[in-house]
Amino acid sequence: MTRRAALLIGAAAILPRLATLLHERGDILAAYRDKSDDFAQTFLGSGTFGFVPGVPSAYTQPLYGYFLIPIYWIADRHWLAVGLVQIAVAAATAWLVYLIGRRVLSERAALVAALLTTLHPYVIWHDVHLNREILDGFLAAAIVLASLVCAQRPTPLNALVVGAALGLGILANARLALLPLVVCAWLAFRLDGPRRRLLTALAVLLAAAVVVSPWVIRNRVSVGCFALTTDSRALWKANNLNTYDTLARGGWIDDVPPLPGSPPSPQDAGAIYRETGRVVRVDECAQMDLYQDEVVDFWREHPGEKGRLAAQAAGILWQPDVLETQGRQGAGTWLDPIRTVVEPAFMIALYLAALVGLWTLPRSFLALALSLLAYQSVVAMIFAGATRYRVPWDFLVALMAAAGLETTLVRARASRQRRASPQPG
Repeated sequence: MTRRAALLIGAAAILPRLATLLHERGDILAAYRDKSDDFAQTFLGSGTFGFVPGVPSAYTQPLYGYFLIPIYWIADRHWLAVGLVQIAVAAATAWLVYLIGRRVLSERAALVAALLTTLHPYVIWHDVHLNREILDGFLAAAIVLASLVCAQRPTPLNALVVGAALGLGILANARLALLPLVVCAWLAFRLDGPRRRLLTALAVLLAAAVVVSPWVIRNRVSVGCFALTTDSRALWKANNLNTYDTLARGGWIDDVPPLPGSPPSPQDAGAIYRETGRVVRVDECAQMDLYQDEVVDFWREHPGEKGRLAAQAAGILWQPDVLETQGRQGAGTWLDPIRTVVEPAFMIALYLAALVGLWTLPRSFLALALSLLAYQSVVAMIFAGATRYRVPWDFLVALMAAAGLETTLVRARASRQRRASPQPG
């Protein structure tokens, strides 16, 4: 990476986010919070990773909580510390996108891709708040870069790096649990010889398993079951007879009526503890099994309704405007025109340029990018779709768009030269 490119990308990533952070400083720790924030605070206060002191929980993916713990420990949960560290992660993500681009595009197009990624209006605002997607985007770019390096130099070490990145991605977002299979399939497509393909795939899967296993084993010992997360209630909220209508009228899956007779969730127990000091014991593993069974029953008994939900989720995932729900935080503020005008305009332009880029990118990289985006679409159709679930992977669209913009520019320049050159006869 040239110094000029590094400085330009860093400035584009840091300056707008720093301005947003200063503007939003009163809401950084009060609104838009991921539940990992509760886990981090509880851990620092009691040594328990969960909602309630002395009651370990697996009700969320662990990585973002552990990311916040050292920040809170050093800076005592201060908005500026959180914001600055997350801005640094955003800048690192943009630099990774540039490095990816240098492997599949020209230097100029790689720079454009990094700038498109980091100047994404929604992401500028989102990156400074307490949301785990800040890590999702960084790890997504790391997975892609590591995969490209491994495809070019398929050494055991490079394969282990790919697997470790995938393992961290799973710990950040359980939706990526099957992503190692997609990456291994792409590497098998790129590599020569069955032995090399097999050894590379085994190294990737082994490294991912080694990274994820301590968390899964911890949950078996401390919570009572092997699980990446026990929050199957979220899956059920995205898969029942009330979900489609709730989303269609502007609600979110949190607005879906609760399962009749369902016990308090671990998150509910945490709220009760904070308000009253009373400890409500919750069997997370039994709840996980309950909601998983409900989801399977729904899929089996209402396949048509599930089909409608899948189509709805895919549409929400890829719509250019930000998903808006009733009672959303920030309604009636400066965020509204960002959500309804600026973000859609940016994404529509990005999509159009990406369509052009589809025909110019190297075929092998395009296969990887489309496979990863297809995986996100399938996962959304199983769970739920939302803008914040898509944006960590929008850098792939930005890379396609940068290729498309460069192709358009080259063709326009060639056309001008032809018109300007003297015609014979």
